[in-house]
Amino acid sequence: MSAPADAAGQRETIGFVGLGKMGLPMARRLCEAGHSVVAFDMTPAALDEAAAFGAERAGSPAEVGRRAGVVITMLPNVQVVRAAVLGENGVATTLPAGSLQIDMSSSSPQGTAELGAALKERGIALVDAPVSGGVPKAKTGELAIMVGSDDPAAVKRALPILGAMGRKIFRTGRLGSGQAMKALNNLVSAAGMVAAMEALLVGKKFGLDPALMVEILNGSTGRNNTTENKLNQFVLSGSYASGFGLDLQLKDVRTALELAAQLGLDLPVGAPTVEAIAAAAEFLGPGADHTAMMRHLEEKLGVHL
Repeated sequence: MSAPADAAGQRETIGFVGLGKMGLPMARRLCEAGHSVVAFDMTPAALDEAAAFGAERAGSPAEVGRRAGVVITMLPNVQVVRAAVLGENGVATTLPAGSLQIDMSSSSPQGTAELGAALKERGIALVDAPVSGGVPKAKTGELAIMVGSDDPAAVKRALPILGAMGRKIFRTGRLGSGQAMKALNNLVSAAGMVAAMEALLVGKKFGLDPALMVEILNGSTGRNNTTENKLNQFVLSGSYASGFGLDLQLKDVRTALELAAQLGLDLPVGAPTVEAIAAAAEFLGPGADHTAMMRHLEEKLGVHL
């Protein structure tokens, strides 16, 4: 069930840790909604950009916790989140009891549950709220946000804040369920991406025009997020610059596969999808965009668009 995304609620001083490609536009949306934002990132240029749109600088996660009653983390993985929150000079070293931590990173369900337990001992509530929609939707405040929590009061407090960044906000259940849903969503997205790219290469070798194939797919039942939003824009154009890294996609699909394994499920489609993403990541090296998966498939199949 979708909850209302109302950004016109109570304004709080919000801490924001992690001003990457997604974090910066999300922090901007909070400022534009009227919230006071205290931001921290390891990259000085990111802090400069945040200051330019109205955020206040902090020198450490601990300073963020000292100055804000609600802190959002938007970081690469659960290990980085845990270090930023619970580590030396972390947010939780200064964040007082009664505060709220919102983790909007793509993390792991188990890691989120463990973080929530550690914060609960300090009197701090945790809501996990990973997002989908990429940089374009982060810029427009139209993200889909998946909210997991064991604390209804914490969710109620978080919703007006999340509403500044997302158009569709879904209550997924207990703490960690948002992370589970995000990983599963990205597994479905990745499977569709691999299938669409392979189809283009098969069609190319047969003699079909790739641009025409994309048009037909988008007018037929084969359409998916990749055919609609990636093939023309980032693959056929040759830019491979969607803003979402292949290494991050691999992390998310592995999380989904790990979740399935914990539940005793062997995925006949999911497992090969993860293997395909992992092979592409190894071939392309660190920093590749996830749409550059096509370059790996071209080499593997010996067909080039």
